[in-house]
Amino acid sequence: MHSYLKAIGFSEINNETDMEKLLDEVFHDYTEREIAKGENKTVFIQMKKEYATDMGITICGTLDENGFHRQYYFPYFNGAKVTPVEDVTLERRVDGVSYAGVCEDSHIGVSIIFYLQNTAEYQREGVLNQIFKKKVTATLAGLSSSGMVLFPVQKDNHQLNQQHITTEKHSKLISAAKNGDEEAIESLTIEDMDTYSMISRRMYNEDVYSIVDTFFMPYGIECDQYQIMGNIEYCKKVENSSTGEKIYLMNIECNDLLFDVCINEKDLLGEPEVGRRFKGNIWLQGKIQFE
Repeated sequence: MHSYLKAIGFSEINNETDMEKLLDEVFHDYTEREIAKGENKTVFIQMKKEYATDMGITICGTLDENGFHRQYYFPYFNGAKVTPVEDVTLERRVDGVSYAGVCEDSHIGVSIIFYLQNTAEYQREGVLNQIFKKKVTATLAGLSSSGMVLFPVQKDNHQLNQQHITTEKHSKLISAAKNGDEEAIESLTIEDMDTYSMISRRMYNEDVYSIVDTFFMPYGIECDQYQIMGNIEYCKKVENSSTGEKIYLMNIECNDLLFDVCINEKDLLGEPEVGRRFKGNIWLQGKIQFE
């Protein structure tokens, strides 16, 4: 069973029998279906059923003369807005007809890897994309397995302006370093050393979460799982129509990157509100749009 089912309100499913009943329900009562040409004279089918606002379960498989063959399933959560990222590329995963997306973000400074949600649409548009070189954008969203709410770090206008200037300067240095600028690489190295020194010095008298506002870093051994801490820009509670479990939907600003996160009320410590911070572990998904 998928470990992130609880993020969309299915925390009580604990055996394969219940899981098969749920997947059978998705197969016979789906809310949306996408079809694309598959391999070896087959048709690739992606079916999904929505159980709450912008979230549910997706089943993927192939259809041939012998019927439908399910390959895999996953819980999904659709983000509300396009995430401003650069150079989105897609690579096929080794475990079936599924894809991983890779995009660059100058604010975070590392490649962001996400699990592609709309595989069938990508397979249909892939040929056209190669022919016409269409640009693609991505909408990122995270399913969280556990998290907590933290109070914000209090800052005045001068500190906020200074932070904005520093962030923009850092982004420009990262862009220059990617293009081989040796001065930029040296500046980033010195900046990292200064940051490490500052944090080590302040750690003696302050809590680490009062020093570090936000962070976005890989978590565990899966390439599309991250640990994040960011500011809550928007928050609402929805209900799973099948189980009645409550789920929080939050828009998170993390290192100037905006994306949505959903988490089961049972797995969240604290009360989320706009202005507070969310810290938790997420599985990052993404949906690409062809321009």
